[in-house]
Amino acid sequence: MRVILLAFCLTALACAVHAQELYVNTEPASNMAAHSLGIRLENQGFNSLAFKNRTTLEAMYGVSGKLMMHGALYTSNFQQNSQRFEGGSIYGKYRFLSVDTVQAHFRGAVFAKAAVSRSPYTMQEIAFEGDNSGLQAGMVFTQLLHKLAFSGSASYLRGIDNANTYGEVTGAKSALAYTISAGYLLLPKRYTSYKQVNLNLYAELLGKTNPGYAQSYVDVAPAAQLIFNSVCRLDISYRTPLYNNMLRNSANMYLVRFEYNFFNL
Repeated sequence: MRVILLAFCLTALACAVHAQELYVNTEPASNMAAHSLGIRLENQGFNSLAFKNRTTLEAMYGVSGKLMMHGALYTSNFQQNSQRFEGGSIYGKYRFLSVDTVQAHFRGAVFAKAAVSRSPYTMQEIAFEGDNSGLQAGMVFTQLLHKLAFSGSASYLRGIDNANTYGEVTGAKSALAYTISAGYLLLPKRYTSYKQVNLNLYAELLGKTNPGYAQSYVDVAPAAQLIFNSVCRLDISYRTPLYNNMLRNSANMYLVRFEYNFFNL
């Protein structure tokens, strides 16, 4: 029993040390602990004549130290007045590079996502969080330097027309996505227990481009994050455009997320 408790505490402390990598709007190259399960409940929304919001239920599992998987379900009122089920997605990430030193590491990973949506293809942005059906693949690199972490990613998205599409809005079927994220562990100043509350601050740049159609955007998304007992977290973020000429739902959108993790399953 003591061995199990010690293993849990060490895992929780490791997660706390790398807490500034738990970005709110993007995924780092690092993975969650092997044989651990995370459950997320997320809500995003905006005001455009009427209040529109999307709720996501997501499960994450650490298959091994190098591989993790996500599965998500989406509901929203983006395309109609009442909430309805939109679809789902699966996501996998494989860490192929890990260079670890004391209080620092550099990691690289490849990831892929597949999504199915019943929503009509009415926006110029290709997005796989309930908006479109399609495939995504990319790479991400993350650098941790004590309490500061940086991450960058690039990916290719290929949209698939839905059965109930309204017709061609843009003609764009593919997109390039890119992100730059920074996270800083503000509190605690010194670790004494895994039960300490963590406060992390983030700044993220989120961009997409539809090649050949002169449609693109770059958003800035500041965020705050609280981690309790090293097993649950609360994320709050708001993204707003620095540049935008793309018709989309994601502009000027808030995000609130609660996550709970089960270790050593």
